[in-house]
Amino acid sequence: MQLVSRLGRAALSTLLLMGAAAPAMAQQRPLVTEDPETVGNGRMLVEAGFDYGRDVTYPVSGLTGNLLRVPMVGISVGLGSYAEFQLDGGPFDRLSITDRDPKAPLANELTVTGNSTHDVDDIVLGTKIRVVPETATRPGFGVRFATRLPNAGNEKGLGTDTFDFTSSILVGKTTGSTRYVANAGLMIIGDPTDGNRQSDLFAYGFSIAQAVHQGVELVGEINGRANFASTKHPGGESRNVIRVGARYTRGAGRIDAGLLFGTTARDPGIGFTLGYTYVFDFLKNP
Repeated sequence: MQLVSRLGRAALSTLLLMGAAAPAMAQQRPLVTEDPETVGNGRMLVEAGFDYGRDVTYPVSGLTGNLLRVPMVGISVGLGSYAEFQLDGGPFDRLSITDRDPKAPLANELTVTGNSTHDVDDIVLGTKIRVVPETATRPGFGVRFATRLPNAGNEKGLGTDTFDFTSSILVGKTTGSTRYVANAGLMIIGDPTDGNRQSDLFAYGFSIAQAVHQGVELVGEINGRANFASTKHPGGESRNVIRVGARYTRGAGRIDAGLLFGTTARDPGIGFTLGYTYVFDFLKNP
């Protein structure tokens, strides 16, 4: 996997200079690397925003274009002090098509005739469990299990009609005003051309968030998946995205913005994201 094929050393150096304070609301936007901390017992986190990426490629359908996802919605519900249920997705993905590959595995399944296509986003259902709490001398550990549902269809070119499953180990540690988070796990992706095959990938993420002022954080991450198999099935290719951005927290709400830089041919050449997160108590403790 080519981690720096488009950005080079300068972009990676910028990323490593960015960071995060201990997350008052457990992560996430504009990051996607999962913090082991949960949202909290009886609390709900609701986030919404949009993503825009240029030169996004769908290897299964052969479509390439500029992708708008709006609104991207995430809901996290605290199930006790150590567990959290998550639901992520969106009702509208629109790809402005700039290129087609007629030799793609499912190009003949497309019903798209114009210069754009749209569909719903795949919904992701997840459960996060904090296994070991963080202390002054030890990082916190957690696990996360997530399933991506095949809501987007291959006829419109934005989906694969396969179920994906990811299991990850989560690690997080705060040092001074800086928050470090790392993820590592296994991702299983079904082969859209053969229901009896699957791709097994290594999923990873590393993020830093640095408090620079009251309520203000600079954030950055590397997040992706790597396929080390000698034979790679359609849809199971390696991916890697670098994100840098900032977020401002005031009270129970938080505004975020970030830039995205893809480092493989299938990721956005460049993109941006903007969103808002709100946390509230939905259950009163007895």
